Amino acid sequence: MTQAQRRGQPIGPRLVGGTTFSGKSALDSAQVQVLAQACLQSLDAARQVVFGWQRQGQSLADIYVHGIAPCARLIGQWWSADRLDFAMVSIVSSYLQQLLHDFSAEFLQEAPQPRNGLSLLLLTEPGAQHSMGLFMLSEFFKQAGWSVTLGVPQDVAEFKRLFQTDWFDAVGVSISTDRHLDTLATLLTQLKGSSVNLNVRLFVGGPMALLEPSLLAAMPAEVVAQDAPATVQWITQSMPAKSAPVDDTQLV
Repeated sequence: MTQAQRRGQPIGPRLVGGTTFSGKSALDSAQVQVLAQACLQSLDAARQVVFGWQRQGQSLADIYVHGIAPCARLIGQWWSADRLDFAMVSIVSSYLQQLLHDFSAEFLQEAPQPRNGLSLLLLTEPGAQHSMGLFMLSEFFKQAGWSVTLGVPQDVAEFKRLFQTDWFDAVGVSISTDRHLDTLATLLTQLKGSSVNLNVRLFVGGPMALLEPSLLAAMPAEVVAQDAPATVQWITQSMPAKSAPVDDTQLV
């Protein structure tokens, strides 16, 4: 490991070509840095790291939660410390999200649960620039048997339209900034009152729930500050059981 790696600094596009893994070990901060450095090189280099983790015996669920998610946080830290510019952060973020798309079919077959009849709408805040975390959460919900609609609204009008477009058992909103807090608090109250499902379950999460949960106290929704698997488990277990549909052909 180079001195730059030990200090947690980006070293530019050099690293991954000869990277090998032997035996299954936890995805720790050193492994996360390997992925981050690979993302600075290329999308293919990042894929090779994930393939190596799989050969090591890691499940995609563990790779998502303990590899890709903390890698995104690390890239954010490097940007905050002026070690990366916005353009590079955007490129790396797109690579991480592309990894989730690339492995989606395999992930959904890794530990699939029967369909539970529950429908979910997941939304970013209006005008959000990144949706990787929400996409990851949607994958875990799908794996758990939910029917999921994912929305990235560009403005408040589109946010309202997506919310009102169909029946949803639950709606989750990822909040990354404090730009729309007051607007969302008012808007969610209004939308819940006029929802197709008046008993719709609302929850909010995302970076703000982790960094400043007190700022979300005014939201008419439950604040979730857990990782994706824990969020899915908690929401799923707390939903009322769905009744099986009636077979009209048996009522003759």
